Amino acid sequence: MSLSTMRIPNLLSRYCHQNHQLRLFSSTRSLDAEHNFKLVVVGGGAGGCGTASKFVNKFGSGEVAVIEPNTMHYYQPMWTLVGGGVKTLAQSGRPMESLLPKSANWLKDSVTTFEPENNRLITESGDVVNYDFLVVAMGLELRYEKIKGLPEAFDTPGVGSNYSVKYVEKTQKAIEDFKGGNALFTFPNSPIKCAGAPQKIMYLAEETFRNKGIQANIHYHSSLAVLFGVKKYADALWEVVKGRGINVHLRQHLVEIKPETKEAVFENLDTNEQTSVPYDMIHITPPMGTPPALNSNTDLVDAGGFLNVNKETLQHTKYPNIFGIGDCTSVPVAKTAAAVAAQLGIMRKNLGAAISGSETMPAAYTGYTSCPLVTGKSSLILAEFDFQAPPQPMETFPVNQAKERWTMYQLKAHFMPALYWHGLVKGWWEGPGIFRKIFSLGRA
Repeated sequence: MSLSTMRIPNLLSRYCHQNHQLRLFSSTRSLDAEHNFKLVVVGGGAGGCGTASKFVNKFGSGEVAVIEPNTMHYYQPMWTLVGGGVKTLAQSGRPMESLLPKSANWLKDSVTTFEPENNRLITESGDVVNYDFLVVAMGLELRYEKIKGLPEAFDTPGVGSNYSVKYVEKTQKAIEDFKGGNALFTFPNSPIKCAGAPQKIMYLAEETFRNKGIQANIHYHSSLAVLFGVKKYADALWEVVKGRGINVHLRQHLVEIKPETKEAVFENLDTNEQTSVPYDMIHITPPMGTPPALNSNTDLVDAGGFLNVNKETLQHTKYPNIFGIGDCTSVPVAKTAAAVAAQLGIMRKNLGAAISGSETMPAAYTGYTSCPLVTGKSSLILAEFDFQAPPQPMETFPVNQAKERWTMYQLKAHFMPALYWHGLVKGWWEGPGIFRKIFSLGRA
């Protein structure tokens, strides 16, 4: 063996030692990297960023990793206002790098395989990531392809969706270009994030058409049997739709869109009968589900494909070193950023206890969530409720929050985005529980 040949492995070994975060991209597993962390967070959404920020200081530098492929992070609750022409898409996004804690390792990758029995996972690039504790915060994926004719129909006029960064501006254009006729809004036959959003954009569109003097036949097609899951707020919303002449069709699920004839095909979930409805514009809320890497692992998920956690402790029902937060979990709560904030406080206490070696979980999630129901560009019903069956109001302010209010709209449009960027994703905001207690003293 020549001297130059002997030097190559020594030099490579020294380089890899000095650059311990090196990822060797290769189709062969022998060259793939292996990482070891105390805590791994899968997902860089609100729950993932908030959790990483909460726990990075509990460990030394480089002991916490966040696995997230996207370089941009979006405040998705703002997309209602983007589609409605109130905010811009640029206002809703920030670089992922600016939100993750500096002393955490960011692996720009996706998880393809979980191996909970071995306390490790495999990434799309082939890396092996070992962990002591794992937090799954993968959110939900949009499944437009489950509707025949999508996503191709988004390339045609009058079709938009506020749920995707690709299509939210198409909603804005569809509303701007609308000259009259049928305006359809849909709610799919699956769990979704922010269950109030399909209605919010409808109310903004109706207000826009009305102010322009445009005649619109507005139809809301929902797979649900109710207008909203909490009776107090559903009653208020029925008054809104009746007052504005909006037609509501329950138990109707969008199965196909035909852009060449501008028709939407709905299936009645009780009779299976299909009906074609012409549209001049349509806002589509897609079916959603957890990512395949998660829902394909039967050791981790329930029958619906959601991470199987205790609804109060957020700890996995089988693996005590795994926790979940946000939309991808089996917690029976409306999937919102407000729920993530409340769960973050539970995560701080319970994951912290597990890291300290305790088998007892000190905190219990009450199911708090919130849905700011925008009904116009200066009005909002602030729905706050829990995960009881049926859900019960869990209001913060000492007023009737089922009433449309200008003040609540200002909270949604201006205060909540700042609270999200500077509070929730940074790990500081754990929901309005403390304020609810203060205001309740005033009501006592």
